[in-house]
Amino acid sequence: MEVGSAPQRANVVLTGFMGTGKSTVGRLVAATLRYGFVDTDRLIEERHGPIPELFATHGEDHFRRIERGIAEELGALTSLVVSTGGGLMLDEVAGASLAATGRVFCLTAGIDTIWRRVGGARGGERRPLLAGDNPRERLEELLAGRVERYAAFEQVVTDDRRPSDVADEIVERLTA
Repeated sequence: MEVGSAPQRANVVLTGFMGTGKSTVGRLVAATLRYGFVDTDRLIEERHGPIPELFATHGEDHFRRIERGIAEELGALTSLVVSTGGGLMLDEVAGASLAATGRVFCLTAGIDTIWRRVGGARGGERRPLLAGDNPRERLEELLAGRVERYAAFEQVVTDDRRPSDVADEIVERLTA
């Protein structure tokens, strides 16, 4: 088979709130399927600089426009596992771009698990959306505001599970 003539395979898109394991699980799923792996947040940082600086300098709206462009770009490709930023699939255009060529799984976790994974009270130092006086309260507000949209996607619970077990579940669902 010539290079470039391999059959096109649907992407696998992992979405969900910050701290649910999208990047870690995504790498494992990609390795198992022999797909490429793209973390949209890392791609944005490679092209535009650190996300906290983007938020501080240009604001969330600018960041979301960049995210949308990345989603449209990746939606035109195949044979990828795409780990999205927690808010990317909330944008209808970005979400539709990725869903058009991929199967979307939403990784979930309880608030205590997420809080622990994002670094607790210090999480706002790395996570611009948690910056402020009460990052735990902000985390709860953000999650509550996204639950309904996340519910539109296939759910995969990550609480108290090894990333490899979560990845295996996703691969099993894909091949069932």
